[in-house]
Amino acid sequence: MKYIHELTIWPKLTWDHEKVASILGTVRNRQGRLIGRMEALGFSLRSEAILQTLTLDVLKSSEIEGEILDPAKVRSSIARRLGMDIGGLVPSDRHVDGVVEMMLDATQKFDKPLTQDRMFGWHASLFPTGRSGMHKITVADWRDDKHGPMRVVSGPIGREKVHYKAPQANRLKSEMKEFLKWFNTSISLTKDLDPVLKAGIGHLWFVTLHPFDDGNGRIARAIADMQLARADGSRERFYSMSNQIRQERNAYYDILEKTQKSNRATKDGIDITPWLVWFLSCLGRALDATENTLSGVFKKARFWESHPAQSLNERQKMIINKLFDGFEGKLTSSKWAKITQCSQDTALRDILDLVEKGILVKETAGGRSTSYALKDT
Repeated sequence: MKYIHELTIWPKLTWDHEKVASILGTVRNRQGRLIGRMEALGFSLRSEAILQTLTLDVLKSSEIEGEILDPAKVRSSIARRLGMDIGGLVPSDRHVDGVVEMMLDATQKFDKPLTQDRMFGWHASLFPTGRSGMHKITVADWRDDKHGPMRVVSGPIGREKVHYKAPQANRLKSEMKEFLKWFNTSISLTKDLDPVLKAGIGHLWFVTLHPFDDGNGRIARAIADMQLARADGSRERFYSMSNQIRQERNAYYDILEKTQKSNRATKDGIDITPWLVWFLSCLGRALDATENTLSGVFKKARFWESHPAQSLNERQKMIINKLFDGFEGKLTSSKWAKITQCSQDTALRDILDLVEKGILVKETAGGRSTSYALKDT
C-alpha cells in the first residue's frame, strides 16, 4: 500500500464529475439562498450572526484537535478585531488572540494571495510560545523531521496505530510551492474549477502534505474557509464548516485516511471522488445547521419584522433585545428600572404596555417579585 503522495502521478487529482455535479449544484443553491436571507437582515442582526458564526468556527476547529478554548474570550477577541460594540467583553490571552487572528486573516482577506510568509504568520499565531503543549516545535517554518518522520498515530505508546505517514521534509519546499501556485491561480470564479470544489481539494492537498510540526488540521480548515469565502464573494460568514466537521469528527478522519491510502489511481490521476462527495455533503449539512446555530438571530429578526420599532420606546427596545440575547435571571420591574436607569413607576408602565401589546407575559412561577418573559412566537 502506498500513500497518495508516494504515487508518481501525485499531485494530479481527478474525480467523477457527474457524481460531484449534482451535490455541488445543491450546495451552491443553498449558499445563495442563505446569503440572500442574511443580506435581508438589518446591520446589527447581521453583525450578530457573523460574530456568532466566527466564534463557533474558531471554537470547533480547535476542539477537533482536542483543544478547548474559552467561548467568552474567543467572542471578545473577534469583536474587538472587527470593531463590534458589544457588551460583556472579557480580556483574552495571546493564544486565543492568535487563533482568532489566523481565522480572521483567512476569511476577511480572502481576496489576497496565500503566500508562504502568510502561512508562516498563521502558524506563529497558533503557537506564540514556540511550543505545542510541553514540546518545543519548529514555528513559522516547514517541519524538518529531525525527530523522525511526520506520522498521524493513535493508541498508547508502544502499541500505536499509524493512520498516515506524511511526505519527507526535504520535499516540502517544492511541494508547497506547487500547492500555493495552484491555490492562487484564478482567485475569482473560473469556468474550469468551481471555488467550492477548490476548497475541498485544497483542504485535502494541504493536510496530505502536513507541512508543519503541529497545527496542520486547523490551518487546513482555515484554507478551506478562505476558499469558501472566495466562493461566497463575501467577508461575512454565516455558516461553520468546522462546527459540522466537529460533529462528524470520526467520519472526517476516516474519509481522510481512506483517501490518503487510496489505490484509486489511473494514468489520468488519483481519484478523490469519495472525499469530494463527503466534503460537499458535510458542507450541505453545515448550511442546514445554520438554522439551529443562528435560531436566536432569526427569531429576533422575525420579531422586529412583525413589531415596528416606532411603536416602542428606547427602554423597551433595549430590554427586548437583551431578552433575545439571553437575559440572566428573571425580568422584574426593579431590574428594568436599574438597567434602563428609570424610576420604578416608569419601568412598570413600560412593562404593562408590552404586556398589553402581547410582547411580554407575566410568569406564573411564584415569588416575592412579579417577573415577565417574552411571549412565545
